[in-house]
Amino acid sequence: MSRLIFMNDRIVPEHEARVSVFDHGLLYGDGVFEGLRSYSGRVFRLDAHLDRLWASAKAICLTIPLSKEVVAQAVNDTLAANNLVDGYVRLIVTRGVGSLGLDPNRTRDPQVIVIADTIALYPKEHYEKGLRIVTAATQRVQSAALSPRIKSLNYLNNIMAKLEGLQAGCVEALMLNHKGEVAECTGDNIFVVRGGRLLTPPPDAGILEGITRNAVMELAHAAGIDCREATLTRHDLYTADECFLTGTAAEVIPVVDIDGRLIGSGVPGPITARLTRDFHALVRG
Repeated sequence: MSRLIFMNDRIVPEHEARVSVFDHGLLYGDGVFEGLRSYSGRVFRLDAHLDRLWASAKAICLTIPLSKEVVAQAVNDTLAANNLVDGYVRLIVTRGVGSLGLDPNRTRDPQVIVIADTIALYPKEHYEKGLRIVTAATQRVQSAALSPRIKSLNYLNNIMAKLEGLQAGCVEALMLNHKGEVAECTGDNIFVVRGGRLLTPPPDAGILEGITRNAVMELAHAAGIDCREATLTRHDLYTADECFLTGTAAEVIPVVDIDGRLIGSGVPGPITARLTRDFHALVRG
């Protein structure tokens, strides 16, 4: 079944959704994106995603040619056109067509693209039994070189770490920053539970501040769980009582093994289960 794609100002069939080979998004990864989820016909925290998209674009001096209101409508219209009530949306803004060479001033017509589809990032059994992950040798790019808060089209750093995980037989991999501190996984934020306290790396550890991450922190506070940002090392992960990942596509998923070390008792823990239930209630509420 052919999908329907929003391109700039209209929805077109998938085979008509084309980007020039001279678009700098293709040539150099010059652009930004967001991944969003729709639950029961409503996009979860659409405004927060759009705010982050606009912030990423501003950080790279990219002017999005449509207003937030128009883009929000395009997201909802694309979901509706594809008859998706529960779906995943990839919202992309490229730098536009230009000449060969890095100069962004020699580009024109940034492309705004909305793709809507279904997604199942991990098998159901991983949510029930937990993930096994490994630490990648590939480090997060230093914040002084490129801010991790920019959700850019260039994900090669994450892809290289992802390959390490896959080659080790894992579907996800942990990434450290240049100081050896825990940053995040290749596509998800990470949390640990130690002594009843929920901990997650701070923004200056080199993370993208996830929308789902922030939602889970709010849910933890509402549930009376002591939740805070803290600098973490692999020792903190190895000796944790529980561990889980959060992300738009992954939602909340437990981790039970890191680098061959069992986390806690080797099964998803009670705080992870509580926050998973609360998150599902939130997005369906």
